[in-house]
Amino acid sequence: MAWVYLVIAGLLEVVWAYFMKQSSGFTRLWPSVITLGTMGVSFALLSMAMRTLPLGTAYTVWTGIGAVGAFIVGVIWLNEGVHPLRVAAAGLILAGIVLMRLAPSAPVT
Repeated sequence: MAWVYLVIAGLLEVVWAYFMKQSSGFTRLWPSVITLGTMGVSFALLSMAMRTLPLGTAYTVWTGIGAVGAFIVGVIWLNEGVHPLRVAAAGLILAGIVLMRLAPSAPVT
């Protein structure tokens, strides 16, 4: 269940990042409210996932989902530029997320 919480928390990070952009520096009420609400739920779910997942894994996956998701949202809905280097960077972040998921959490002995 921790991985489900973590993925939902990461997706909510994308939501709050988008609405933070829409809030214009917290000068617009509803985007600001949505930002703060989804931020709180995202942090709560991350905290729940961290009960059983290692800190480094949970935090890396959470921020990775947020980073790649925000990049995709920016390109699709905010008409942000697509450059091969930006796509490559997002791909590397995604590869890191997959590797964190696949890697054992026990130390190498």
